[in-house]
Amino acid sequence: MEKKPLSPSEILASAANIGEAKAKESTGQLIVLGLLAGAFIAFGAAGSNTIIANLLMNPKTFGAAKCLQGALFTPGLMLVILAGAELFTGNTLMIVSAAQRRITAAQLLRVLIIVYFANMAGGVVIAFLVSKSGLLAGGANMVGAVTVKIAAGKTSLPFSKAFILGILCNWLVCLAVWMSWGADTTVGKIFSIFFPIWLFVASGFEHSVANMYYIPAGILAKAVPEFAKLSGVAPEVLATLTWKGFFLNNLLPVTLGNIVGGMVCVGLAYTFAYGKKAA
Repeated sequence: MEKKPLSPSEILASAANIGEAKAKESTGQLIVLGLLAGAFIAFGAAGSNTIIANLLMNPKTFGAAKCLQGALFTPGLMLVILAGAELFTGNTLMIVSAAQRRITAAQLLRVLIIVYFANMAGGVVIAFLVSKSGLLAGGANMVGAVTVKIAAGKTSLPFSKAFILGILCNWLVCLAVWMSWGADTTVGKIFSIFFPIWLFVASGFEHSVANMYYIPAGILAKAVPEFAKLSGVAPEVLATLTWKGFFLNNLLPVTLGNIVGGMVCVGLAYTFAYGKKAA
């Protein structure tokens, strides 16, 4: 029998099954797969930063830089979905299983908390390795400069803006995951992932796990005077680029926004729309 893409109600039923399976994964498995996901997303962030560095520093090529950055970031989520890993933002879709009483709130929180901190560890490790590799000196120090600029822009966001950008981001990320679950081929999954992720990055939305690379990498790059000077970031903005700024100014509001975007705008929205049909 020919395999066909899943309908929206069938994706919802599949999402409930996937969430239930995730809740049964061991702590060790969640940690390892969470570390991998954090690293995969960091690879996408590091690679895109390197290639767009000169373009992004020039106001005349800003649009082209964001477009290219979005396209180059997409392999991060492709690796998560196709190679297999556990990503905090995608796992907010486990709310579907909780809404159908297939898992408990405690099981949902357990997975989200373990995966969140494992993702963070993976992202920070890649940021540290990149900073020690000498790659940030590429393009006559322009890669290091753009790393500082991007990170400082994130830590200087007002709480409300970071929260809203977090909602918009994970709305698209979870739609990418959602559509990939419905695709019937690997190529279909790749295209399902590519366009929503490209759109979120190019739009400048905020992804908590991506920021677990972007901001630590920026903090480490800031310690190199040449990078900080070349970034052109104002001193008062650069002052926000600290570990405290990372956790309080960005990660907290963005994480809350990501939860709303994934759970409410995708998981619960489709549960409300197709719940009876899926059942």
